[in-house]
Amino acid sequence: MIISPRSSGRSGKDAAAKDATPRKGFGLVEVIVAMVLLAIAVSSLAALVFSVSESGVRTSGDAYKNGVLMHEVNRLEGLPYDLIPIGTIATAVTTGPYPHSRIVTVTEPAVNIKTVRIVVSPSNPNLRADTVQFLRTRALTSKVLCTTCQ
Repeated sequence: MIISPRSSGRSGKDAAAKDATPRKGFGLVEVIVAMVLLAIAVSSLAALVFSVSESGVRTSGDAYKNGVLMHEVNRLEGLPYDLIPIGTIATAVTTGPYPHSRIVTVTEPAVNIKTVRIVVSPSNPNLRADTVQFLRTRALTSKVLCTTCQ
């Protein structure tokens, strides 16, 4: 059995000559289309990487801020009641991984009760300040662990 190509109405010589001529500019169009698609994919990935990076910086700053707040709370809760000074103390930290300023305000609204407020403000404007407030009371007895004392 002999299989022959279908005839398209052209002579075999004309079809071969037409197929042999190169298609000018087709390679350049393909390259431009590929570059446009690559640029769209890379720009969307760049936006994602930027967003993840910002989120990481914010999370790191929040972790440092919480550490500073907890350090101050633990320090002031560990001091005896009479050694906690009434007033405002401002401290600026410019070195280390977390430059910030903190303001500790102690008031005595009633007898034997002190209100302590701590405000931590990061130097980085992209991070938010945070505040913690707690009450300290004077123990009824100087023997805190004594259960039978009055």
